Amino acid sequence: MDSQSWEQIKSKYKLGQFVQGRVEYHAPFGVFVNLGESTVKGLIKIPDFLHEGQMSQDMYPEIGTFIGAIVVGYNDSNCCEVYLNALPSVLHEALVPLRNRPLAV
Repeated sequence: MDSQSWEQIKSKYKLGQFVQGRVEYHAPFGVFVNLGESTVKGLIKIPDFLHEGQMSQDMYPEIGTFIGAIVVGYNDSNCCEVYLNALPSVLHEALVPLRNRPLAV
């Protein structure tokens, strides 16, 4: 993918944005999500599912499952992955924006 196309993907999937897609593939390090782009996949890494406890592959969402996550980064080295986060607190912050929320210390 050329740099202009990659920048368009990054502007479409902005940091902090809630996105939805279908689980497409399980890997030992996480889950790949089809975001509806032919050249770009979402990736939710294992630490980005649970706040506590161990995430095992048998806990992964089933392939074909429709899930939501938050955009938290990009893989600029290969220009084909959007990093996603599915931690409950991160999803809650994105879905329930609070005004004048005090900063966590």
